[in-house]
Amino acid sequence: MRMAATTFHQAIGSIHAHGCDSSFGSQHGIRNLSVNMVSRGFGVDVRLVARGNCCSGSWKLSVTHASNSHSSVADPVQIPSKNNSSDSKKKPHETALILIRHGESLWNEKNLFTGCVDVPLTQKGVEEAIEAGKRICNIPVDMIYTSSLIRAQMTAMLAMTQHRRKKVPIITHSESEQAQRWSQIYSEETKKQSIPVIAAWQLNERMYGELQGLNKQETADRFGKEKVHEWRRSYDIPPPNGESLEMCAQRAVAYFKEQIEPQLFRGKNVMIAAHGNSLRSIIMYLDKLTSQEVISLELSTGIPMLYIFRDGKFIRRGSPVGPSEAGVYAYTRVCYFFTLLMSN
Repeated sequence: MRMAATTFHQAIGSIHAHGCDSSFGSQHGIRNLSVNMVSRGFGVDVRLVARGNCCSGSWKLSVTHASNSHSSVADPVQIPSKNNSSDSKKKPHETALILIRHGESLWNEKNLFTGCVDVPLTQKGVEEAIEAGKRICNIPVDMIYTSSLIRAQMTAMLAMTQHRRKKVPIITHSESEQAQRWSQIYSEETKKQSIPVIAAWQLNERMYGELQGLNKQETADRFGKEKVHEWRRSYDIPPPNGESLEMCAQRAVAYFKEQIEPQLFRGKNVMIAAHGNSLRSIIMYLDKLTSQEVISLELSTGIPMLYIFRDGKFIRRGSPVGPSEAGVYAYTRVCYFFTLLMSN
Protein backbone atom coordinates (compact mmCIF):
# COMPACT_ATOMS: atom_id res chain seq x y z
CA MET A 1 0.00 0.00 0.00
CA ARG A 2 1.30 3.38 -0.90
CA MET A 3 0.02 6.85 -0.21
CA ALA A 4 -0.61 9.64 -2.71
CA ALA A 5 -1.28 13.05 -1.23
CA THR A 6 -3.04 15.49 -3.47
CA THR A 7 -3.43 19.15 -2.74
CA PHE A 8 -6.12 21.24 -4.39
CA HIS A 9 -5.38 24.90 -4.95
CA GLN A 10 -7.76 27.73 -5.70
CA ALA A 11 -6.82 28.10 -9.33
CA ILE A 12 -7.24 25.05 -11.52
CA GLY A 13 -5.41 22.70 -9.21
CA SER A 14 -2.15 20.84 -8.93
CA ILE A 15 -1.20 17.38 -7.77
CA HIS A 16 1.76 16.10 -5.82
CA ALA A 17 2.12 12.31 -5.78
CA HIS A 18 4.29 10.56 -3.21
CA GLY A 19 5.25 6.94 -2.71
CA CYS A 20 6.14 4.74 -5.67
CA ASP A 21 5.48 1.02 -5.75
CA SER A 22 7.66 -0.79 -8.26
CA SER A 23 4.81 -3.15 -8.99
CA PHE A 24 2.39 -0.31 -9.71
CA GLY A 25 1.56 -0.40 -13.40
CA SER A 26 3.59 -3.53 -13.98
CA GLN A 27 2.29 -6.46 -15.93
CA HIS A 28 0.15 -7.58 -12.98
CA GLY A 29 -0.27 -4.18 -11.32
CA ILE A 30 -2.95 -1.55 -11.56
CA ARG A 31 -3.21 0.13 -14.92
CA ASN A 32 -6.10 2.48 -14.33
CA LEU A 33 -7.49 3.93 -11.14
CA SER A 34 -10.64 5.99 -10.84
CA VAL A 35 -11.73 7.37 -7.48
CA ASN A 36 -14.86 9.39 -6.85
CA MET A 37 -15.26 11.29 -3.60
CA VAL A 38 -18.44 13.14 -2.70
CA SER A 39 -18.95 15.25 0.38
CA ARG A 40 -22.03 17.40 0.92
CA GLY A 41 -22.60 17.99 -2.75
CA PHE A 42 -18.92 18.48 -3.59
CA GLY A 43 -17.62 15.87 -6.00
CA VAL A 44 -14.02 14.96 -6.73
CA ASP A 45 -13.03 12.59 -9.51
CA VAL A 46 -9.40 11.45 -9.71
CA ARG A 47 -8.11 9.30 -12.52
CA LEU A 48 -4.60 7.90 -12.65
CA VAL A 49 -3.11 6.03 -15.55
CA ALA A 50 0.21 4.21 -15.28
CA ARG A 51 2.45 3.58 -18.28
CA GLY A 52 5.00 0.81 -17.83
CA ASN A 53 5.78 0.80 -14.13
CA CYS A 54 6.13 3.62 -11.66
CA CYS A 55 9.91 3.70 -11.74
CA SER A 56 10.57 3.21 -15.43
CA GLY A 57 7.37 4.49 -17.01
CA SER A 58 5.28 7.57 -16.33
CA TRP A 59 2.09 8.58 -14.62
CA LYS A 60 -0.64 10.75 -15.99
CA LEU A 61 -3.12 12.21 -13.57
CA SER A 62 -6.29 14.04 -14.39
CA VAL A 63 -8.31 15.79 -11.73
CA THR A 64 -11.88 16.87 -12.15
CA HIS A 65 -13.23 18.84 -9.23
CA ALA A 66 -16.68 20.31 -8.94
CA SER A 67 -18.42 22.64 -6.57
CA ASN A 68 -21.91 22.27 -5.21
CA SER A 69 -23.09 24.37 -8.18
CA HIS A 70 -22.18 21.41 -10.41
CA SER A 71 -19.35 23.31 -12.06
CA SER A 72 -16.09 21.62 -12.98
CA VAL A 73 -12.70 22.13 -14.47
CA ALA A 74 -10.22 19.47 -15.55
CA ASP A 75 -6.50 20.09 -15.42
CA PRO A 76 -4.35 17.32 -16.89
CA VAL A 77 -0.98 16.98 -15.17
CA GLN A 78 1.79 14.97 -16.80
CA ILE A 79 4.55 13.51 -14.63
CA PRO A 80 7.35 12.29 -16.93
CA SER A 81 9.71 9.55 -15.85
CA LYS A 82 13.35 10.30 -15.14
CA ASN A 83 14.54 7.58 -17.49
CA ASN A 84 12.36 8.34 -20.48
CA SER A 85 12.52 11.86 -21.89
CA SER A 86 10.51 11.01 -25.01
CA ASP A 87 7.22 11.73 -23.21
CA SER A 88 8.00 15.44 -23.05
CA LYS A 89 8.60 15.52 -26.80
CA LYS A 90 5.25 14.06 -27.74
CA LYS A 91 2.69 16.38 -29.22
CA PRO A 92 -0.28 17.01 -26.92
CA HIS A 93 -3.38 14.97 -27.65
CA GLU A 94 -5.68 17.71 -26.40
CA THR A 95 -5.83 21.49 -26.36
CA ALA A 96 -7.69 24.05 -24.29
CA LEU A 97 -10.39 26.46 -25.45
CA ILE A 98 -11.24 29.22 -22.97
CA LEU A 99 -14.30 31.42 -23.42
CA ILE A 100 -14.71 34.63 -21.43
CA ARG A 101 -17.51 37.15 -21.64
CA HIS A 102 -16.09 40.63 -21.08
CA GLY A 103 -16.29 42.21 -17.63
CA GLU A 104 -19.01 44.68 -16.74
CA SER A 105 -19.09 47.69 -19.06
CA LEU A 106 -20.17 51.25 -18.29
CA TRP A 107 -23.42 50.66 -20.16
CA ASN A 108 -24.02 47.34 -18.37
CA GLU A 109 -23.85 49.38 -15.19
CA LYS A 110 -26.33 51.94 -16.55
CA ASN A 111 -28.68 49.20 -17.84
CA LEU A 112 -28.42 50.44 -21.44
CA PHE A 113 -28.57 48.39 -24.64
CA THR A 114 -24.93 48.34 -25.79
CA GLY A 115 -24.70 46.12 -28.86
CA CYS A 116 -21.84 47.26 -31.10
CA VAL A 117 -21.28 50.60 -29.37
CA ASP A 118 -17.66 50.60 -28.17
CA VAL A 119 -17.92 51.11 -24.41
CA PRO A 120 -15.09 50.41 -21.90
CA LEU A 121 -15.18 48.47 -18.63
CA THR A 122 -16.21 49.78 -15.24
CA GLN A 123 -13.92 49.37 -12.24
CA LYS A 124 -15.96 46.28 -11.38
CA GLY A 125 -15.38 45.02 -14.94
CA VAL A 126 -11.64 45.51 -14.54
CA GLU A 127 -11.72 43.50 -11.31
CA GLU A 128 -13.80 40.77 -12.98
CA ALA A 129 -11.24 40.50 -15.80
CA ILE A 130 -8.39 40.21 -13.32
CA GLU A 131 -10.26 37.56 -11.34
CA ALA A 132 -10.91 35.66 -14.59
CA GLY A 133 -7.17 35.75 -15.23
CA LYS A 134 -6.49 34.20 -11.84
CA ARG A 135 -8.87 31.37 -12.62
CA ILE A 136 -7.15 30.48 -15.88
CA CYS A 137 -3.58 31.27 -14.82
CA ASN A 138 -2.49 27.61 -15.06
CA ILE A 139 -4.12 26.85 -18.41
CA PRO A 140 -1.76 27.30 -21.38
CA VAL A 141 -2.71 30.02 -23.87
CA ASP A 142 -1.03 30.22 -27.29
CA MET A 143 -3.46 32.49 -29.14
CA ILE A 144 -6.14 34.98 -28.16
CA TYR A 145 -9.15 36.04 -30.21
CA THR A 146 -11.28 39.03 -29.24
CA SER A 147 -13.97 41.11 -30.83
CA SER A 148 -13.08 44.51 -32.23
CA LEU A 149 -14.69 46.18 -29.21
CA ILE A 150 -12.61 47.64 -26.38
CA ARG A 151 -14.43 45.93 -23.51
CA ALA A 152 -13.52 42.48 -24.85
CA GLN A 153 -9.95 43.50 -25.58
CA MET A 154 -9.53 45.02 -22.10
CA THR A 155 -10.81 41.80 -20.57
CA ALA A 156 -8.34 39.66 -22.51
CA MET A 157 -5.37 41.90 -21.71
CA LEU A 158 -6.17 42.23 -18.02
CA ALA A 159 -6.79 38.50 -17.65
CA MET A 160 -3.39 37.69 -19.10
CA THR A 161 -1.59 39.87 -16.53
CA GLN A 162 -2.37 37.10 -14.04
CA HIS A 163 -1.04 34.21 -16.13
CA ARG A 164 1.85 32.28 -14.64
CA ARG A 165 3.78 32.16 -17.92
CA LYS A 166 3.98 35.96 -18.01
CA LYS A 167 3.81 36.13 -21.79
CA VAL A 168 2.83 39.46 -23.32
CA PRO A 169 -0.41 39.62 -25.33
CA ILE A 170 0.15 41.68 -28.48
CA ILE A 171 -2.63 42.77 -30.81
CA THR A 172 -1.83 41.91 -34.42
CA HIS A 173 -2.53 44.53 -37.09
CA SER A 174 -3.36 43.12 -40.52
CA GLU A 175 -5.60 45.91 -41.77
CA SER A 176 -2.94 47.00 -44.26
CA GLU A 177 0.54 46.06 -45.44
CA GLN A 178 1.92 49.12 -43.71
CA ALA A 179 0.24 48.20 -40.42
CA GLN A 180 1.73 44.71 -40.65
CA ARG A 181 5.18 46.07 -41.45
CA TRP A 182 5.17 48.73 -38.74
CA SER A 183 4.05 46.29 -36.02
CA GLN A 184 6.53 43.57 -36.94
CA ILE A 185 8.66 42.03 -34.16
CA TYR A 186 12.28 41.36 -35.15
CA SER A 187 13.44 39.41 -32.09
CA GLU A 188 12.71 35.68 -32.19
CA GLU A 189 13.18 35.48 -28.42
CA THR A 190 10.63 38.25 -27.90
CA LYS A 191 8.20 36.45 -30.20
CA LYS A 192 8.48 33.35 -28.00
CA GLN A 193 7.47 35.45 -25.00
CA SER A 194 4.47 36.94 -26.78
CA ILE A 195 0.91 35.81 -27.47
CA PRO A 196 -0.77 37.03 -30.68
CA VAL A 197 -4.14 38.70 -30.11
CA ILE A 198 -6.44 38.73 -33.13
CA ALA A 199 -9.37 41.15 -33.09
CA ALA A 200 -12.29 40.22 -35.33
CA TRP A 201 -15.55 42.10 -35.85
CA GLN A 202 -17.27 38.75 -36.44
CA LEU A 203 -16.99 38.14 -32.67
CA ASN A 204 -18.70 41.43 -31.83
CA GLU A 205 -21.87 41.59 -29.77
CA ARG A 206 -25.08 41.35 -31.78
CA MET A 207 -26.05 44.70 -33.22
CA TYR A 208 -29.11 45.94 -31.35
CA GLY A 209 -30.16 48.42 -34.01
CA GLU A 210 -32.40 51.22 -32.82
CA LEU A 211 -32.27 49.94 -29.23
CA GLN A 212 -28.59 50.82 -28.81
CA GLY A 213 -28.15 53.45 -26.12
CA LEU A 214 -31.71 53.08 -24.79
CA ASN A 215 -32.43 52.23 -21.18
CA LYS A 216 -33.75 48.66 -20.98
CA GLN A 217 -36.46 49.43 -18.44
CA GLU A 218 -37.64 52.54 -20.28
CA THR A 219 -37.71 50.56 -23.53
CA ALA A 220 -39.89 47.91 -21.89
CA ASP A 221 -42.23 50.60 -20.59
CA ARG A 222 -42.45 52.15 -24.07
CA PHE A 223 -42.84 49.07 -26.26
CA GLY A 224 -44.12 46.57 -23.70
CA LYS A 225 -42.25 43.88 -21.78
CA GLU A 226 -43.35 41.10 -24.11
CA LYS A 227 -42.08 42.86 -27.24
CA VAL A 228 -38.72 43.74 -25.68
CA HIS A 229 -38.38 40.20 -24.33
CA GLU A 230 -39.06 38.90 -27.83
CA TRP A 231 -36.33 41.13 -29.27
CA ARG A 232 -33.83 40.12 -26.59
CA ARG A 233 -34.56 36.43 -26.15
CA SER A 234 -36.02 35.06 -29.37
CA TYR A 235 -33.69 33.30 -31.76
CA ASP A 236 -34.76 34.70 -35.11
CA ILE A 237 -36.61 37.97 -34.40
CA PRO A 238 -34.33 41.04 -34.60
CA PRO A 239 -34.92 44.40 -32.93
CA PRO A 240 -35.68 47.31 -35.31
CA ASN A 241 -32.80 47.55 -37.84
CA GLY A 242 -30.70 45.19 -35.73
CA GLU A 243 -29.51 41.57 -35.63
CA SER A 244 -31.30 38.54 -34.27
CA LEU A 245 -29.32 35.91 -32.36
CA GLU A 246 -29.55 33.76 -35.49
CA MET A 247 -27.87 36.47 -37.56
CA CYS A 248 -25.17 36.94 -34.93
CA ALA A 249 -24.60 33.17 -34.84
CA GLN A 250 -24.13 33.00 -38.60
CA ARG A 251 -21.10 35.32 -38.55
CA ALA A 252 -19.64 34.23 -35.18
CA VAL A 253 -19.82 30.48 -35.81
CA ALA A 254 -18.57 30.82 -39.39
CA TYR A 255 -15.54 32.72 -38.11
CA PHE A 256 -14.96 30.12 -35.38
CA LYS A 257 -15.04 27.27 -37.90
CA GLU A 258 -12.84 29.03 -40.45
CA GLN A 259 -10.27 30.73 -38.23
CA ILE A 260 -10.24 29.35 -34.68
CA GLU A 261 -11.04 25.65 -35.00
CA PRO A 262 -8.08 25.03 -37.37
CA GLN A 263 -5.75 26.45 -34.69
CA LEU A 264 -7.08 23.93 -32.19
CA PHE A 265 -6.46 21.14 -34.70
CA ARG A 266 -2.86 22.39 -34.94
CA GLY A 267 -2.43 21.96 -31.20
CA LYS A 268 -2.83 25.61 -30.19
CA ASN A 269 -4.47 26.53 -26.89
CA VAL A 270 -6.93 29.34 -27.58
CA MET A 271 -8.72 31.94 -25.49
CA ILE A 272 -11.72 33.90 -26.83
CA ALA A 273 -12.80 37.10 -25.07
CA ALA A 274 -16.07 38.25 -26.55
CA HIS A 275 -19.71 38.99 -25.73
CA GLY A 276 -22.86 37.37 -24.42
CA ASN A 277 -24.51 36.72 -27.77
CA SER A 278 -21.44 35.90 -29.86
CA LEU A 279 -20.31 33.44 -27.18
CA ARG A 280 -23.81 31.96 -26.84
CA SER A 281 -23.66 31.35 -30.58
CA ILE A 282 -20.33 29.56 -30.33
CA ILE A 283 -21.49 27.50 -27.34
CA MET A 284 -24.57 26.54 -29.35
CA TYR A 285 -22.20 25.07 -31.94
CA LEU A 286 -19.84 23.43 -29.42
CA ASP A 287 -22.60 21.85 -27.32
CA LYS A 288 -24.97 21.18 -30.22
CA LEU A 289 -27.77 23.16 -28.59
CA THR A 290 -31.09 23.76 -30.28
CA SER A 291 -32.40 27.24 -30.99
CA GLN A 292 -34.77 26.83 -28.04
CA GLU A 293 -32.00 25.75 -25.67
CA VAL A 294 -29.64 28.58 -26.57
CA ILE A 295 -32.14 31.38 -25.93
CA SER A 296 -32.28 30.41 -22.25
CA LEU A 297 -28.49 30.33 -21.92
CA GLU A 298 -27.09 33.11 -19.72
CA LEU A 299 -23.39 33.94 -19.41
CA SER A 300 -22.08 36.02 -16.53
CA THR A 301 -19.58 38.81 -17.13
CA GLY A 302 -15.96 38.01 -16.44
CA ILE A 303 -16.39 34.29 -15.77
CA PRO A 304 -14.18 31.92 -17.80
CA MET A 305 -15.41 28.70 -19.32
CA LEU A 306 -13.14 25.83 -20.32
CA TYR A 307 -13.48 23.30 -23.13
CA ILE A 308 -11.02 20.53 -23.95
CA PHE A 309 -10.55 19.82 -27.66
CA ARG A 310 -9.66 16.16 -28.09
CA ASP A 311 -9.76 14.00 -31.21
CA GLY A 312 -11.88 16.53 -33.06
CA LYS A 313 -14.46 16.80 -30.27
CA PHE A 314 -15.19 19.51 -27.71
CA ILE A 315 -15.52 18.39 -24.09
CA ARG A 316 -17.08 20.95 -21.80
CA ARG A 317 -15.34 21.46 -18.49
CA GLY A 318 -17.54 24.32 -17.35
CA SER A 319 -21.34 24.37 -17.13
CA PRO A 320 -23.39 27.43 -18.17
CA VAL A 321 -26.36 28.02 -15.90
CA GLY A 322 -29.77 29.58 -16.34
CA PRO A 323 -30.60 33.09 -15.10
CA SER A 324 -32.30 31.73 -11.98
CA GLU A 325 -29.12 30.07 -10.74
CA ALA A 326 -25.82 31.39 -9.40
CA GLY A 327 -23.83 33.26 -12.01
CA VAL A 328 -20.66 31.17 -11.83
CA TYR A 329 -20.23 28.27 -14.19
CA ALA A 330 -16.56 27.58 -14.67
CA TYR A 331 -14.92 27.30 -11.30
CA THR A 332 -16.04 28.04 -7.75
CA ARG A 333 -13.50 28.88 -5.07
CA VAL A 334 -12.43 25.65 -3.47
CA CYS A 335 -9.40 24.73 -1.43
CA TYR A 336 -9.52 21.14 -0.25
CA PHE A 337 -6.84 18.75 0.92
CA PHE A 338 -7.33 15.06 1.04
CA THR A 339 -5.25 11.89 1.11
CA LEU A 340 -5.73 8.94 -1.18
CA LEU A 341 -4.72 5.46 -0.10
CA MET A 342 -3.88 3.28 -3.06
CA SER A 343 -3.16 -0.43 -2.98
CA ASN A 344 -2.81 -3.16 -5.59
